[in-house]
Amino acid sequence: MKVIYILWLRELKRYVRSKAQIIASLGQPLLYLLVLGFGLSPIFRKAGGGSYLQFVAPGVIAMTVLFSATFSGIAILWDRQFGFLKETLIAPVPRVQIMIGRTAGAATVAMLQGTLFALACLLVGFRPASWLAIPAGFAFLALIAAVFAAFGTTVGSSLKDMQGFQMVMNFLVMPLFFLSGALYPLDNLPKALAAVTRVDPLTYGIDGLRSTLIAQSHFSASLDAAVLIVLALILTGVGAWRFSKIEA
Repeated sequence: MKVIYILWLRELKRYVRSKAQIIASLGQPLLYLLVLGFGLSPIFRKAGGGSYLQFVAPGVIAMTVLFSATFSGIAILWDRQFGFLKETLIAPVPRVQIMIGRTAGAATVAMLQGTLFALACLLVGFRPASWLAIPAGFAFLALIAAVFAAFGTTVGSSLKDMQGFQMVMNFLVMPLFFLSGALYPLDNLPKALAAVTRVDPLTYGIDGLRSTLIAQSHFSASLDAAVLIVLALILTGVGAWRFSKIEA
């Protein structure tokens, strides 16, 4: 447990010290929120959907967590390149503890990013349907962070160079975001697109956030939570297996 705590704290300190990274990582989500939230709001309102800013904010909050958690896998490649990973792997502790510590740290950092962006959403006019639902919203943020931090660790443990990681992430992360319903309602989609959104794990995270924050959902909060919990367990197991095979 001490190893898990040390690695978790290391990831947290790395994030806190990188003030430029914190600011830069909020730039793209803010662009989506402001440009789309205000730009498409009149069209969305005319279509009977209400405020588009209210609708899109949970999706962009989830995007912030998705990017931060998934790209945490880059740290494994970075540590491998500079030798820190080798020092960690030769320690007389189970590798699964190392993996859990790193993944927990990445998930915590992603949650902090999501929380910061949620505060920014409040500043530009987003309001939850009920302030009492905020703890449940944080629970869904934690589940999204856990799923994609484990996913990032799995990918980072399976690759050997930064270029490969960037290619895989660009090929997977952006489709995960755009196919999740973050920017559009899931009702009345073409059958092929609806089928794809159902196998996208981020879909359930965003639906859970919307269910708790704006009282709108396509599935149900209980189904969303169940899917995310199962995926987090599966990906953590796969990530631990891939990490155990890594060669520094």
